[in-house]
Amino acid sequence: LRLADPASKSENNIGAEGAGRLVEGLGECKALAHLDVSGNQIGAEGAERMVGGLGGCKALAHLALNKNVIGDEGVGRLAGALGERKALAHLGLRQNGIGDEGAGHLAGVLGKCKAMAHLDLRQNEIRAEGAGRLAEVLGKCMALAHLDLSHNGIGAEGA
Repeated sequence: LRLADPASKSENNIGAEGAGRLVEGLGECKALAHLDVSGNQIGAEGAERMVGGLGGCKALAHLALNKNVIGDEGVGRLAGALGERKALAHLGLRQNGIGDEGAGHLAGVLGKCKAMAHLDLRQNEIRAEGAGRLAEVLGKCMALAHLDLSHNGIGAEGA
């Protein structure tokens, strides 16, 4: 299977079932470095299937899951698998309804993501509590150069 880099399946409304089928086909693409499945309404189940099913994609460095209604539950489901993605340097989770609970799930795994340089959490529902939990682990994220928390309503308390 030869894919253009980056592989993009964005804005196709594939849902959780489609996400599962997609990773069946891509799961062993060892050279796949960039995958964008933004805007596909994959939800919590689809997020778990995407990250769990891409285990054979050892070169995956950029994963965009923006605008997929993943929420706190979905972030909780995919958090464990994220720590196993050694090459993952860019993770896009913009506009997914992620709140403080989801930020906590991410905080629990970020220290294991040694290559993570860019984390996009824009336009979610993270408040002061979630921002604080993320801030607690930033010292362990040596590669993290860009963390975007804009448009989350964190307020002065969480700054």
